[in-house]
Amino acid sequence: MIEVTAIGTAYERGRAQQGAAPVDTVRRATVARVDGARADGLIDAAAEAYLAQQRSFHAAHDPEGLEELRGVADAFGLPEADLFAHLHLGTLRDMKGGTALIEGCSAVAVGQGPEGPLVFKNRDFSGLHLGIQCVLRHAGPDIATGQVLSLGSLGSLSAWSSGINAAGLAVADTQVAVNRHRVGWLRYFLLPRLLARARTVGEALAMIRSLPHAGGGTLVLADRSGATASVELSARGPMIAEGGLQWRTNHYTAAACRDETLGADGDRIAGNSHSRFDHLARVLPGRDWTRADAKRLMSTHPGPDGAPICQHGAGDDGAETISSVVYSCRLGEMEISEGTPCLGRWQAMAPCR
Repeated sequence: MIEVTAIGTAYERGRAQQGAAPVDTVRRATVARVDGARADGLIDAAAEAYLAQQRSFHAAHDPEGLEELRGVADAFGLPEADLFAHLHLGTLRDMKGGTALIEGCSAVAVGQGPEGPLVFKNRDFSGLHLGIQCVLRHAGPDIATGQVLSLGSLGSLSAWSSGINAAGLAVADTQVAVNRHRVGWLRYFLLPRLLARARTVGEALAMIRSLPHAGGGTLVLADRSGATASVELSARGPMIAEGGLQWRTNHYTAAACRDETLGADGDRIAGNSHSRFDHLARVLPGRDWTRADAKRLMSTHPGPDGAPICQHGAGDDGAETISSVVYSCRLGEMEISEGTPCLGRWQAMAPCR
C-alpha cells in the first residue's frame, strides 16, 4: 500500500504526492477519463457551466480543498481543471441520465462494543485505482483536529473514501447515483474538511447542515464518545439518522429522497445494493462488534446466508473491492486490507497523533 505523509499547508500536502506513483498511472485513472468523457459528449457546455459554479462554491467555502488539489496537479504535472472535473464525473454522468456505477461500497458505523466505536467499509471501485490507492497522513495549520489518517487515491484529495482524525472522529462514504443535483458541497471535498474541522459527530453534522450539497452519496460517522450517524447527501437537503448502528450501501433509504436514486439498469453494483443493505440489516443488530468481526463481515460472498459485500469485478472498468478498512475511534487507528478482504492481507497503521 502506498503511504504519503505530509505536514504543511494544503498546497504542500497535495504536492507531497509527487513521486508516489508514475505520472502515466495517475493520468490514466484521472485526466484520461476526463478526456474520454469529453469525447463522449459528457462534458459539454452545460457541464462546463456547472463545473464553474461548483468551483465558485468551493472557493467560497473550502479554499483549502482547492489549494490541495492545485498541489496535487503540480505534483504530477496534470491540469488542475481536469482533476476538478474528474472529481465530478459521477455527478456529470447522473445529469446525463446515469451510466454503469463503477464506485460502490458498503459502510458501517458501530457506536458501542468491546473495542469501542468502529467505522468499517469496503471500497468498491474501478480496477484502475489499484495502482494509485494510498494511505495519507496529513497535518497542517488548517487542520484543527490533529493528524488525519485517510484512505484515498493519488491524483485526488485526501480522504477520497474514508478517514479518521486524532480526535477520534471517523467518516466513510458510499456512492449513490441520483437524478437530482445542485450547486453545493461535493462529498470528495466535504470528507477531508469534516476531518480537518470536526472533532465529534455533532460538530460534523452541524457542518453538514450548514450548507447545500451537490447531491449523490452517503456518509456514516462515529466518534470516540460512541455517537454515530448516517447522512444521505440529497440535493434537497441532508437526510440524517443518529445513534446506534448505521450502515449504507449504494441507494437512498430516507422516504424524502429515496426516489432520487437512479435505477440499476442492469448495473451489478447498483443492482446488488439492496441485497447488501438487507444483509447488513440482518446481521448487524444484536451482537457486539469487534474489529475481527468487522473483517469477517466485509469478506462476505454470495451464498445462502450472505450477500456480495466483498466484490470481485473484472477488467479496468469492473468494480471490485480494492480495499477494506476498519477504523477504531478509541485508538485513532486504521487497519487496512489492500485488495479484496477475503485474502486476509490486513495491516495496522500507526495511530493518529
